[in-house]
Amino acid sequence: MAGENWTDVGSAEELAGRPLSAVKAATTKLAVSCRDGVFGAVSNACNHAGGPLGDGTLDGDYVVCPWHQWKFHRLTGRGEPGFEADQVPAYPVRVEAGRVLVDVAAGTPRTKSPHEPHPLERPVVRAPGPIRVLGLSTTAMDGGAPRYSGSDDLLASALAAAAAEGCETQLIRLNDLSFEACKGYYSKAAHACTWPCSVTQMRPDDGLTPVYEGLVHWCDAVIVSTPIRWGQASSLYFRMAERLNTIQNQVTIRNRVLIRNKVAAFIIVGGQDNVQGVAGQMLGFFAELGFHFPQFPYVAHSRGWTAEDMQNNVTAVRNSRPLHVGAGELAIRAAELAQRLLDAEARDHIARGGRKAQPV
Repeated sequence: MAGENWTDVGSAEELAGRPLSAVKAATTKLAVSCRDGVFGAVSNACNHAGGPLGDGTLDGDYVVCPWHQWKFHRLTGRGEPGFEADQVPAYPVRVEAGRVLVDVAAGTPRTKSPHEPHPLERPVVRAPGPIRVLGLSTTAMDGGAPRYSGSDDLLASALAAAAAEGCETQLIRLNDLSFEACKGYYSKAAHACTWPCSVTQMRPDDGLTPVYEGLVHWCDAVIVSTPIRWGQASSLYFRMAERLNTIQNQVTIRNRVLIRNKVAAFIIVGGQDNVQGVAGQMLGFFAELGFHFPQFPYVAHSRGWTAEDMQNNVTAVRNSRPLHVGAGELAIRAAELAQRLLDAEARDHIARGGRKAQPV
């Protein structure tokens, strides 16, 4: 018939032997499925982030995207119940002489139901006002029976000093937030890591949202405090850091810098040693996100590997005026650098250097 464009996409026997296959009909990429001897063909590109549907799985009659598990009916292309308005193109299929043919000229339209943009997705524009200093505590403890934390105590001194200098301050305790670990979407494909984080998009109650809001949209400077646990930063710190991949990956895959003209500094306190190792990791990681650092960018304290009398560690930090003054001075150095960065006209470009030199 006129207007038809039947294209051979493969052997019916071979395609029937796999529930789902990614194929090409000329230049059109398709996800071809077979269930109970009936073939279906839909676009290979998911509506959400362009994931390859043909590399996914079948859940009944629904093709499940391998990136973020969006579902589309394998025959009609419609989204799963409740999301039917999201539809990928579906194509007529027939079998002739043992070959599967798809009419790529008769695809249904791709439709996307209207979705309000996630609040984090808005342009990064600094609102007028004083320098804003975010305190980020990564100490884990029993919220029902809180204990003294040296890193938290020094962070409080830092924020108090910043406030005394006229800065606006905010404190976020990771221990108070409920958030999932990183799902590793970037390991599936670079573009599977989205901004906002796919976990945040799928979970309106994602506890890491205020951290993203604070780092990307609100603060000019952040002071991250951590205890030392077996020579490393806290487990909460690393859970957060993995979820912050979404910020760094925007640079790699989209040439988009979310962190610009912002400063990071650190408070590190531990009953064990390795202050410089912990500081090195934190400096390297926050540099990858795009942060600048003040001169002498961390304040730290440790009584060493053999100091197992933790009550004395606690007493040493609590009663050390130099440590608390030093934390305050750190906050002031960070705020002053943030002000200088805002006053300067930074060049709006990305310098691709080192291991991140190659765009995806």
